[in-house]
Amino acid sequence: MAGRLTTHVLDTMRGCPAADIPIQLWRLDTEGSGRTLLKVTRTNSDGRTPEALLEGHQLLVGRYELLFVVGPYFIAQGIPALDPLFLDEVPIRFGIADSMAHYHIPLLISPWAYSTYRGS
Repeated sequence: MAGRLTTHVLDTMRGCPAADIPIQLWRLDTEGSGRTLLKVTRTNSDGRTPEALLEGHQLLVGRYELLFVVGPYFIAQGIPALDPLFLDEVPIRFGIADSMAHYHIPLLISPWAYSTYRGS
């Protein structure tokens, strides 16, 4: 069984998937001072990416960062735009220890709070 990395975004304020959220996936170097952009994608109407972020031989042991650009999403939902927004971009740093496992990183988001966990 090949490993894979997936994500989805849920809008906890509205109680629905968050569509059209830009996401960047970065691989961090071992010192944590540098990073390499691996993928740029967006969530679909179900709040998920159209395909796995990494799969099979692409999923390597190491440190990664997902960057979710949520500010424009909340502005589009009619949330009053403060300047600056409280949450504009949400970075989640995590490690992959088993390249054969499924790592699912959901983001539960509102304009004022977020949470994540390792899902299945």
